[in-house]
Order: sequence, then structure tokens, then C-alpha cells
Amino acid sequence: MNYQSSNYQPSTQFSIFPPAVKHLLIINGLAFVGLNTPIIGQMLFEYGALWPLESGRFGFWQLVSYMFLHAGLGHIFFNLFALWMFGQAIENFWGTQRFTIYYFLTGIGAAILHMIVGPGGVPTLGASGAVYGILLAFGMMFPDRPIMLLFPPIPIKAKYFVAGFGAIELISGLTRSNSGVAHFAHLGGMLVGFILIKYWGLKGERSNY
Repeated sequence: MNYQSSNYQPSTQFSIFPPAVKHLLIINGLAFVGLNTPIIGQMLFEYGALWPLESGRFGFWQLVSYMFLHAGLGHIFFNLFALWMFGQAIENFWGTQRFTIYYFLTGIGAAILHMIVGPGGVPTLGASGAVYGILLAFGMMFPDRPIMLLFPPIPIKAKYFVAGFGAIELISGLTRSNSGVAHFAHLGGMLVGFILIKYWGLKGERSNY
């Protein structure tokens, strides 16, 4: 199927829980319950987490499965909240099929970059790489939409918000490689997202702000 910009038509439908986002939220929730269930949780962790190549436990399916497993309530809450907050806008704008392809490709790209340049030794969990890809898409598609910060409580345009997050992740990845956070996975999601958006020739909304 041709995904070039000549055939691209933005979605004209709007939903607060569009299909892909809704199903991703449900699957992540079910996986979290499973991960915290005896026996099932151990199996999910052993086979679903993204293990380093040198561990001898890596399987190619883990490039996808790791995105549905989260380490704790805070981890899954913030990832899924960001997925819903920014993802529903992107899915409504692009359509479900393109959004779904984008989500999984950014998550896979995040995993690959993390395995190449990120710290090894421990398995990786979480949808953060794909979520950062969605965040990058939001900044590119809706660059002038205001996002209200919590601290300080001031609005900032999406393009600056996203650029700030990218800069923080790059600096953190270079200076805090053993922080336990997969900074290069986050950057990988943003990098693959940027490449896909440019390759597809997607344009953002016209500014009304």
C-alpha cells in the first residue's frame, strides 16, 4: 500500500478514545495485570521483556512484546496517560491504520537503538519509546498548540515542549547512562518517528493559535 503524501487525507472523524489508542490501553492494562500475577507474570517477564543480546535470552518478538509490559503503577500510568493524551489527537488526525503502523515502528526502532547504544545487562520494559514517537508526532503535527505545564503552570507551544523533552533525553542518555531509564529508547522512538513523518510527507495543521 502506498503511504506517500499524494494519497494522504487527514481523518475527518474525532473520538476521545479512537480504536487503536483504546485497544492499546486495554492490552497494556491486561498485560500489567498478567505481569503481576504469580507464574504468569514470571513467564511474561522471561519471554516478553527486551533482553540484551549478550544475555542469551533475546527473541525477535521481544522488539514488540516489551512495549506492553511495565515495571510499576507509576510507569504504566504515565505512559498510558501520555499515549491517550497525545495519541488520540494523532490517530484522529492521521487515521487508525497509519497511527498503528507508526506506533509499532517507533517502538521497534526505540528497542533497536537502545540495544545498540544503551546500557546492557538488564531487560527493558515499557511503551516509552513508542510514546516518545507519538510525542514527536504531536509536536510536528500541532506545533503551535499550547500545552499547559504543571511546574511552572504556564502554557508552552508543543514544538518547544517536544524539543525540550528531546534535549533532556539526549543529555540524560549521555551523562546518566546507568540511571535505569532507557533514554536512548526514547530518542530512538523520536528519531524513527521523525524519519517516518518526513518519508510519508505528512504536514501538520495550520496554526490557529
